[in-house]
Amino acid sequence: MTTLHIEHPITDYEQWRAAFDRAAPLRADGGVIAHRVSQPIGDDRYIVVQLDFEDAARASTFLDLLRTRIWTDPARAPGLAGSPRTVILLPAEQAAA
Repeated sequence: MTTLHIEHPITDYEQWRAAFDRAAPLRADGGVIAHRVSQPIGDDRYIVVQLDFEDAARASTFLDLLRTRIWTDPARAPGLAGSPRTVILLPAEQAAA
């Protein structure tokens, strides 16, 4: 499993969340198999999103889509403030079953 980790400032959580929810079909088509949305304690103007994929190639392709088609269009990314910080993560160790 590969995780696309995204962090970015936001202007309004409800507005951001509505856009995130509308993008569910895009995530499904892009190979996202699970996601988590978190916020730092005491900072309601910052969001952390983790999107899980089967492999790094799908994560990289989806990140490219976000950078070129979503985050560049304010209508598709309402509530986004500033530039997202991203990293694609692979497990360093697998837990024993």
